Amino acid sequence: MSSLALTLLYLLAAVLGVVVCRSLKLPPMLGYLTAGILIGPHALALAQNSESVRHLGEFGVVFLMFSIGLEFSLPKLRAMQRDVFGLGLLQVLLTMVAGFGGTLLLAQGLAGVWDVGWQTALALGGTLAMSSTAIVVKLMAERAEIESEHGRRIMGILLFQDLAVVPLLVLIPALAASPDNLLPALGWASLKAVVLVTVLLTGGQGLMRWWLTLVARRKSDELFMLNLLLITLGLAWLTELAGLSLALGAFIAGVLVSETEYRHQVGTDIRPFHDVLLGLFFITIGMMLDWHILVEQWALVLGLLVVPLLIKLGVILLLARGMGATTGVGLRAGLYLAQAGEFGFVLLALMHEHGLLRPALMNPILAAMVLSMLATPFLIMYSNQIVMKLVASDWMQQSIQMTQIARKAIDTSKHVIICGYGRCGQNLARMLEQEGIPYMALDLDPDRVRQAAAAGHSVVYGDATRLQALVAAGLVRASAVAVTYLDVPAALKVLAHTRSHAPQVPVVVRTQDDLHLDRLLAAGATEIVPEAIEGSLMLASHALALVGVPMRRVIRRVQDQREARYNLLRGYFHGADDDTVQERDQERLSTVTLPPGAKTLGQPLGELALHAMGVRVVSLRHGNGRIALLADTLVLAAGDTLVLSGHPSALLGAQDKLLRG
Repeated sequence: MSSLALTLLYLLAAVLGVVVCRSLKLPPMLGYLTAGILIGPHALALAQNSESVRHLGEFGVVFLMFSIGLEFSLPKLRAMQRDVFGLGLLQVLLTMVAGFGGTLLLAQGLAGVWDVGWQTALALGGTLAMSSTAIVVKLMAERAEIESEHGRRIMGILLFQDLAVVPLLVLIPALAASPDNLLPALGWASLKAVVLVTVLLTGGQGLMRWWLTLVARRKSDELFMLNLLLITLGLAWLTELAGLSLALGAFIAGVLVSETEYRHQVGTDIRPFHDVLLGLFFITIGMMLDWHILVEQWALVLGLLVVPLLIKLGVILLLARGMGATTGVGLRAGLYLAQAGEFGFVLLALMHEHGLLRPALMNPILAAMVLSMLATPFLIMYSNQIVMKLVASDWMQQSIQMTQIARKAIDTSKHVIICGYGRCGQNLARMLEQEGIPYMALDLDPDRVRQAAAAGHSVVYGDATRLQALVAAGLVRASAVAVTYLDVPAALKVLAHTRSHAPQVPVVVRTQDDLHLDRLLAAGATEIVPEAIEGSLMLASHALALVGVPMRRVIRRVQDQREARYNLLRGYFHGADDDTVQERDQERLSTVTLPPGAKTLGQPLGELALHAMGVRVVSLRHGNGRIALLADTLVLAAGDTLVLSGHPSALLGAQDKLLRG
């Protein structure tokens, strides 16, 4: 098979795998793994896991580690230090110990079949400690659980697991050394890693900021991207030259860039490389799986699936309970994190590359990891039912929490329920107090709730996305509900509960921008306040005032815009600097001036049926500068300028129709 044919085969397999997984609402990673299994030498044998393809797939790991380094944030770690360096650290250490001991016991019980040394057992313990950040975070975001009590603990553990990969990338190659040279190899690898990381992080941050600023001033996207690739792959090559892994250098590159003001632009630019190459890596992993061995050793695969799941579940449950969480919270966290993770595949491939794992053992372990990830969506989907059946006290604890909320709200009516008591929620509460309007705030940050309640604020600990919490807060008696946090899935849950149980109660929703405006309106939002629009209005009002426009006129202009229900501002005029992945499919504004030869001259505006194409006419200005009153009977004339709002493809079609008929 030629190189082009092989590339097309990989692309076709990737596309089909991702389409199927998207249709089933599963993570794309599972589609890549399944595609690799099917086209690999042990199934349809359409392609061989060639050395060149494996090397290309390794770049996916490089960009994955770069992305992890890019998200590295010391303030974030300090804010979550109890969950990260307490729960997360202990989870990784205890799971590694349990995996190490279990592997050695299995080696004794299955002598000849499961023949591994302590080095392999230790590396497998590190692989077992990893969970899938991509799957868990995606599913938690869809279920609006990231800020929940178990969600914060899960995020802390996942964050430490990402950090723990870095020393494991140094440890595994050193473990492959001969027994006589093992301790010197470990010491030398650790010394090189410490020296290299220290030199790069102490002297590299200032140099990185200076260099990226110099490149950015050239205002060239190609130059910026080339430098980004040079930095990432250059540092990866440097760490490999030092006898360490490519991924370690990429992680350091990400950390260096994260300290600059270009981190968000870099994250957007690097995303396509990250997704495509990482998908190729998972395809190569899937191609390594031999299903014949699975059939022959099904009992071993089943054991490797169930036992690690139970070990991780038990470790996380015990640690969470020991750090003050309820049994229900600990069990939920364990169910969410019991599966294998994408970094587990990275470490497994590294073990295979350095000869720590024979192919006969590689396949059962790989199969068990893939099956555990396939089971994850179902474990999370039914986690609440599992917890309710296994933990009788969880129902009681939830009932006590609802009772506490109801006790505070029992004498309150015609009040406003504030979902989220952050800065926005507290500002709203302060204004309601000034007007003498009662309110009840629900928040999931126990420290914030404790301090605000001690200050006399009407705030309780509760999850506003749960119907029980809203009902306990007096949803039926409320005069309004305000969703103050920037979380669209959570807002949709609040809207669904309100519409089904108290449809007469209006709901105001805060959003980052107007991207989800139609979706929230369809769900029943009474009013939506996009921060981007309000920010643009404030910016415009200050700019007008500074250039001498009378304040009364400024206020009237801003009020006119608000009274228009943000219709004009739902789109924006597209510029060269807006051409990012996120911006390309958003609604925008466009102007069309009709020349003397346009085919639509003399036609009424209504006959064009632009709305059927998904385009709205925002305004029309005649050639003499007069703004026309929009109506279907308005006749188009030469020199008329129409302001259109719609998505890019629809706008192109509307412009073509206006000019060519």
